[in-house]
Amino acid sequence: MIKVAIIVLSEMEEHQDLGRVVNALQTAREFKEAGDEVQIIFDGGGTVAAVTLANPEDRRHQLYAQVEDKVAGICRYCARAFHVYEKAEELGLPFLLEYHQHPSIRSRVAEGYQIITF
Repeated sequence: MIKVAIIVLSEMEEHQDLGRVVNALQTAREFKEAGDEVQIIFDGGGTVAAVTLANPEDRRHQLYAQVEDKVAGICRYCARAFHVYEKAEELGLPFLLEYHQHPSIRSRVAEGYQIITF
């Protein structure tokens, strides 16, 4: 079985950034459908994308909803830095604070995860 952690670092303001986020979710869906172990982590500007997509009112929520069960969480530090912490809390997004208030990439590598960044 393949183990992969997909790290989303992009916001969605620019067209190319939206493309990165959509590609990340499509990739996660492909691994999920194949029965692989997949985690999605929103870090940096990706915390803004997570809050946008997790909102059921957003027109792009449908793709997110298909892989929502694979969302490991969002970076707590970055959620604060990008001013989306309260909204993330309201939406029930899990915060990752494993390494100095950030997700731990090293621990995932140690667990055998391959890392893909978008």
